[in-house]
Amino acid sequence: MLTALSIANIVLIERLDLDFEAGLGALTGETGAGKSILLDALGLALGARADSALVRQGTDKAQVTASFVAPAPGTKLAALLAENEIALETGEPLLIRRTLKADGGSRAFINDQPCSAALLREVGTYLVEIHGQHDDRGLLAPAGHRALLDAYARADTRGVTAAHAAWRAAEDRLAAARAAISEAERDREWLEHCVAELQTLAPQPGEDAELSEARATMQKGEKVAGDLGAIMEAFEGSDSGPAQLRGAARRLDRLAGDHPLLAEALAGLDRAIIEADEAESKLHEAARAMEYDPERLEATETRLFELRAMARKHNVQPDELAELTGTLAARLDAIEGGSAGLAKLETAVAETAAAYTHAATALSDQRSKAATRLDAAVAGELVPLKLDAARFQTLVERLPAERWGSEGMDRVEYLISTNPGAPFAPLAKIASGGELSRFILALKVALAEEGGADTIIFDEIDRGVGGAVASAIGERLARLAGAGKQLLAVTHSPQVAAKGAAHFIIAKSSQGTVTRTSVHALDEAGRREEIARMLSGAEVTAEARAQAERLLEVAV
Repeated sequence: MLTALSIANIVLIERLDLDFEAGLGALTGETGAGKSILLDALGLALGARADSALVRQGTDKAQVTASFVAPAPGTKLAALLAENEIALETGEPLLIRRTLKADGGSRAFINDQPCSAALLREVGTYLVEIHGQHDDRGLLAPAGHRALLDAYARADTRGVTAAHAAWRAAEDRLAAARAAISEAERDREWLEHCVAELQTLAPQPGEDAELSEARATMQKGEKVAGDLGAIMEAFEGSDSGPAQLRGAARRLDRLAGDHPLLAEALAGLDRAIIEADEAESKLHEAARAMEYDPERLEATETRLFELRAMARKHNVQPDELAELTGTLAARLDAIEGGSAGLAKLETAVAETAAAYTHAATALSDQRSKAATRLDAAVAGELVPLKLDAARFQTLVERLPAERWGSEGMDRVEYLISTNPGAPFAPLAKIASGGELSRFILALKVALAEEGGADTIIFDEIDRGVGGAVASAIGERLARLAGAGKQLLAVTHSPQVAAKGAAHFIIAKSSQGTVTRTSVHALDEAGRREEIARMLSGAEVTAEARAQAERLLEVAV
């Protein structure tokens, strides 16, 4: 809840520091004193649009700082802050600060960490609710009625949201599969031809490189075949070089013992014979490897050209043809087995749709039961507010299937009938401002008891009523505040002001050409005097003071 508010240079407020506590706090003052400025300043801190007209004339910057009790761990607000990497220190308050420049620029901070105005607005919805006679943010706007009813019902909509997401995902997968099969069907004839052609060719990974190497080797063999033949002839026959070396070695072997030099010569001949034999062996191996076979070369070149032509046809590399064969075959198989695949996806859609329908129906039933309780709770508040003839109805209407969504299958709207026999109509259709304010209060009392922000502000919600009705409004505000809430009521009603546990007076003063708005907390004597002024007008009479005393005594 709100614990402190500091305002600097907002319109007529030069400097203001206020402390707040739990319970009902009344804010009063003469018309034009600046009560709306106070709410505008708080709204700015909570992320409202940054209007440079709020900056006090003659200054270049305005600033508002609001201090709140830090949210407990595990709450939605704590999770939101953690998600945005805003740290919460144990035992420390949650500080929100907004600065606004005269040129329209603004900056926002949460716990002194810069943040966007959008995040500030989202955080603000958890901290403060502001309701006025022309409130269109929740109670009068049908768009927000479903969320309010869910909060009242304490309904957990996450299951429905998850079921809806699963259903939509299954439908998307089915639609994608159908589109793919439809596209493949259009290409069936082309696929059949390509797959048959590729499978007949049967390309293998790495085959292009192997064929290229074999072709190059055979082409070289064709060029050197004659030279190789001539060279190999020198190693063949009885008069070949190696044969003559062996003959010489045999003769020398018989003479080697006669002189050391002859033994060395024999060793040299032996080495020469070994090298010659090695050379001859290599020549034979090279001849076999480079053997020129015209038919084999032609077959190799034909295969190589076929692979490369097929690769060009499909705009891939030759080594990618094997993978392409599998890919196209799989697409063709998908057409053949598409019906079975679609059947599985259709089953998944049916199952997820049934799961969503089950969860959404349970949520709808929960809403309907909560609507009955809410109608009874609001009806109980209407009589004391002198709306005896009025009726309130929470409409929970089933939407057509095509409009079901992540929040369920219902449309929720709050309806009223102000006269016996009159048809129900939306809240916003009420003509009387006084009736509207009382309906809003009755509905808010019923809803607020089930949760919501800890700080609630009512801006002149008692306008146009007085006497017993104003007293009933004050009693309801005090009851709300007694349920662990903090309520701030901007009021012109002495009956409402008397119910407050705290009382602040908003006053405007002028010094020459300078006008200022100030806010002060009143003590008991000050409260009596202010309530007496509200009762009597400009001149406070003894009777007004006595009546103010009675109002305060009754309020205790």
